[in-house]
Amino acid sequence: MTAKHVLIIDDEPDICELIEITLARMGLNSRSAMNVADALKLIEAEHFDLCLTDMRLPDGDGIEMVKYVQQNHPNIPIAVITAHGNMELAVKALKAGAFDFVSKPVDIQILRNLVSSATTLPGEDTSDSDTSKTTITGQSLVVGALISKITKLARSQAPVFIHGESGSGKERVARMIHQQGSRSKAPFVPVNCGAISAELMESEFFGHIKGSFTGANNAKEGLFQAANGGTLFLDEVAELPLNMQVKLLRAIQEKAVRPVGAEHEIPVDVRILSASHTNLEQLVGEGQFRQDLYYRINVIDLIVPSLRDRLEDIPLLTQQMLKTIAEKSGLEKTPGISKGAVEALMDYDFPGNVRELENILERALALADDNIIGTSDLALNKQAQTQTQSQTAETVASSLDLEGQEKSSIMQALEKTRWNKTAAARLLGLSLRQLRYRLEKFGID
Repeated sequence: MTAKHVLIIDDEPDICELIEITLARMGLNSRSAMNVADALKLIEAEHFDLCLTDMRLPDGDGIEMVKYVQQNHPNIPIAVITAHGNMELAVKALKAGAFDFVSKPVDIQILRNLVSSATTLPGEDTSDSDTSKTTITGQSLVVGALISKITKLARSQAPVFIHGESGSGKERVARMIHQQGSRSKAPFVPVNCGAISAELMESEFFGHIKGSFTGANNAKEGLFQAANGGTLFLDEVAELPLNMQVKLLRAIQEKAVRPVGAEHEIPVDVRILSASHTNLEQLVGEGQFRQDLYYRINVIDLIVPSLRDRLEDIPLLTQQMLKTIAEKSGLEKTPGISKGAVEALMDYDFPGNVRELENILERALALADDNIIGTSDLALNKQAQTQTQSQTAETVASSLDLEGQEKSSIMQALEKTRWNKTAAARLLGLSLRQLRYRLEKFGID
């Protein structure tokens, strides 16, 4: 296997020599240029697998190089070397398309991590990663554009903020970015920021040492350490309290965390992806979210379309979901759905998006005769149709769970699964505990 080639662009001989030595120890070849003019000649004459450029050069700057490489050699990742603490320029470079950045004085381990990630990016051939990868089902134009942007973002280390309504598939998008990038073999760690109590938040994120507080009987690694080398997905990041936002910002900028009770920081190599269905910019204006953290996690934003914006994908989504539901429930045959039922779904507003569609199909299947879902089984009543987009999927689900149908739905689900309670719970979209509660409530033995 031939060694990878790296182009170094820096007018400081000491920096060039340091990087050359580091690359050589990694088994990589390198060429150095002292200015933009020489760099352009080299990049056009030779093949490179990575470009490292200083931000300030005698005849130009690193942003210009990033834009040139992005336009003329988009398959070559380019990283920038910035002055210490100059996050504004680093973010500007990432927005322009830089793979990542490293600050002066150059930390050798951070440099090695960056180079390793950049030189192991997946190529165009993705035959080694087909069925195991997370995908988005759909043939609409908006889905095609989303998949295209995900592919591009996967070739970067820039933080991405994912906008989208509740139930639209933000975590699925984050997984796709992770799985298509150089970190795909490392952990993907999702965390719902709103589900962690404020008292335990610092310990959950950064870990703690034994005896650091009452109840800390053992040392524990945090989410950052668990995601080391991979991706940390911060879902509902707007739920973080202000004091935790400060600590999170420092961890992201310093690429290090300090466990509760520890004296020293631990370096971590983590890509940050975040998401929220809340308008973060509005929260910043109201003083509820730190502007500096918003600026740092929202380097690139990605909008996940609502199901209303891609109604033409509903027939394909419905078929895939019914197949998945059948597999989870142990059904021998994939359920069917009538043409009228599909048309009714395409006329529905879906305030709860893809998650709501799945809930509707699971409940409808419990009511359906002969394993075929009809229009009436969907229970898309007028009240649900006129609900506003801001209603949550949970509110919609509860409105669909009509009291008069609940017992009948449970009985039919139990019969379909031959009284396998676990399979019946899956079919109904309930947890086993929820199903047991309902069995007791209705006196079903």
